[in-house]
Amino acid sequence: MKPRRLNRRLVLETPQRVADGSGGFAVTWQPLGTLWAEITPRTGREAVREGAPVSETNYKIVVRGAPVGDPARPAPDQRLRDGTRSFHIQAVVETDFDARYLTCFATEEVAQ
Repeated sequence: MKPRRLNRRLVLETPQRVADGSGGFAVTWQPLGTLWAEITPRTGREAVREGAPVSETNYKIVVRGAPVGDPARPAPDQRLRDGTRSFHIQAVVETDFDARYLTCFATEEVAQ
């Protein structure tokens, strides 16, 4: 197995629904903790979201393993944040048989 370079400090966040006072809700992000990660860009494309063009880039993000149910284990629909950048997690898989590392497949969208 190749050695990992977990050299990026990311904040793991989970969405929280908060009442907006008008019968609806807004989504806020609650930090769960900090993870060290190795980030590798994969593919990118231009997309249209709500009528506006965005740059969408996919990433493979490797973090240390954590057991299922542990709050330090990333899950789909959560995000990893690096300052103002956020990586929305679509899927999480165990990288090796011993589950020492997890691979998160994530997307970053940037308005153009």
